[in-house]
Amino acid sequence: MLVHGGLPATGGLARTLLDEPVYFYRDEAGVAHALFDRCPHRFAPLSKGWVEDGAAVCAYHGLAFNGEGRCVRNPHGPVTRALDVRAYPVAEAYRALWIWPGDPALADPALIRDLDFLAAAPDTAFNKGYIRGTGHYQLFVDNILDLSHTDFLHPDTLGGGSITRTPGEVEERPDGIIAMSWRPMNEVPIPLALGRLPPGVDRVDSWTEVEWSAPGVIKLVAGAVPTGAPREQGGNSINVHIFTPETASTSHYFFASTRDFRLDDAALNEETRRTRQHIFETEDEPMIAAQQERIGDADFWSLRPALLKIDKGAVLVRRRMDALIAAETEAA
Repeated sequence: MLVHGGLPATGGLARTLLDEPVYFYRDEAGVAHALFDRCPHRFAPLSKGWVEDGAAVCAYHGLAFNGEGRCVRNPHGPVTRALDVRAYPVAEAYRALWIWPGDPALADPALIRDLDFLAAAPDTAFNKGYIRGTGHYQLFVDNILDLSHTDFLHPDTLGGGSITRTPGEVEERPDGIIAMSWRPMNEVPIPLALGRLPPGVDRVDSWTEVEWSAPGVIKLVAGAVPTGAPREQGGNSINVHIFTPETASTSHYFFASTRDFRLDDAALNEETRRTRQHIFETEDEPMIAAQQERIGDADFWSLRPALLKIDKGAVLVRRRMDALIAAETEAA
């Protein structure tokens, strides 16, 4: 799971993941490490200390722990294995830091979703954002898998009605990806696209393609061309939404964007960043927080949601996650 869109070269980062406190830091070689953020002595947070000689030093009594969780210094007596802390496998890929919270023997960086298009993007065509959101992470996943909400929640930016008027297609792929797509034809462009189309264009053919992979990594590609023009004449906005559980009712929401046009336009890049952050922070997150408040501690399915045709993709994803969690629980 994603934990941070890049870790500072100095200092560290404290973050709660799956209800566990985790401390991330870099050693003197720049390698990132992750430790359970609680000293085994008096339970002080290691994140309150500092990094010295590649080890995390507890600020309370000076015990030090290397990147493997081994206690390497005890100023008050012998170093014993009882002083070790849990270490988590971490990997850096695609301009982000990822953690494996399960059995370390099963950690495999090859399982990270291929997001190489983010790593390859120039700085002038790459932007990112983060929100600590109130809501179960699957509510955030649902939000991206049901894009008809844009016509109502984001009418002045991402809406316009074309998604609601266009049936979506859903595909379950052998590699575990669940894909959804909408291809409105001869429709009014969304408000955000108006300034990026040729003057006088008021009807477009557009596309929005979403790919979900477990547990919460979503790639979204969107674009538009004047009605009747070939898709090759248009540009693609390529977006990623990643959701990492913090607790049962709060989530880390990471998002990033690049494109295959106007790659050197830093002003467009900054405008895109600001707009996305504003939309997700002031419209999506408050609505999901309100959903979570109404759901409370209840199981989602126990509330018997009234499902619509637009929910097919989100339901498939929830069923897939239920099956994966059940299989993992049984194996454990």
